[in-house]
Amino acid sequence: MPEPSDRTGEVDGLPVFWRSASVPDGFQADATVPLYLHGVPDNSDEWLPFLARSGGLAPDLPGFGRSGKPGSLRYTIDEYDRFIERFIELVQVPRVSLIMHDWGVVGLAFAQRRPELIERLVLINAVTFLPGYRWHRTARIWRTPGLGELAMGTTSRRLLRLLSRESNATPGPMPEEWLDSVLGHFDQGTQRAILRLYRSSPPEVLEAAGARLGQLQMPALVLWGMKDPYLPARFGGAYADALPRAELIELHDAGHWPWLDRPDAIDSVIGFLGVAAT
Repeated sequence: MPEPSDRTGEVDGLPVFWRSASVPDGFQADATVPLYLHGVPDNSDEWLPFLARSGGLAPDLPGFGRSGKPGSLRYTIDEYDRFIERFIELVQVPRVSLIMHDWGVVGLAFAQRRPELIERLVLINAVTFLPGYRWHRTARIWRTPGLGELAMGTTSRRLLRLLSRESNATPGPMPEEWLDSVLGHFDQGTQRAILRLYRSSPPEVLEAAGARLGQLQMPALVLWGMKDPYLPARFGGAYADALPRAELIELHDAGHWPWLDRPDAIDSVIGFLGVAAT
């Protein structure tokens, strides 16, 4: 199995951290480098079980993890779209397969703008770039000036354990390793990035960001934990309907991080990318 290593570099002066692992020999001939894009409030740590199987690249997006978190950034969908393009230029890979979870869906904006660079798409409980979505309770708090700042400033391990009890189908809060990873990087820069990202993304902006999904002709996999308290179950099917060549896997006993409830979800992703399950 490929062993992920830590890498650092710069994109337009922004310090960037990423995980890199060699693609194994088991990839099919048409497979390209997997590029994993994490969500909120995560970082590239969430992709370690996938990288160990498929190889590929997993950056900490600007504002998260160990990458730069400058106050000069707006942390918008468009800004992340451009970052992905510049990151691919930095690591010098000609084509990628995008694997996106939660806010990693910013990769769809890039895919619609530069489809010639994308071999395959994987969406895992991704923020909805489709009509009809309304933000969940926590997001509405973050989008409210003053209240969002208060919520960020009072986030503690105890509170995060309590709030995360609803995140997945498996009883209890999220694993301690996840809490360690999130809280270890939940500084003022990340809090600012989260607030700006959510506040720049009302439902009409989200819908507009997916306006050209029907033009994406690469194979796609939509893998959806149906007990997600943040992203309603119907949007997994809606994404599959919007993408012309999509396969849908609905996991009725999984939540927002479906591979934590159903480790075999990793097999499904790896198989789709071109690696035989081991």
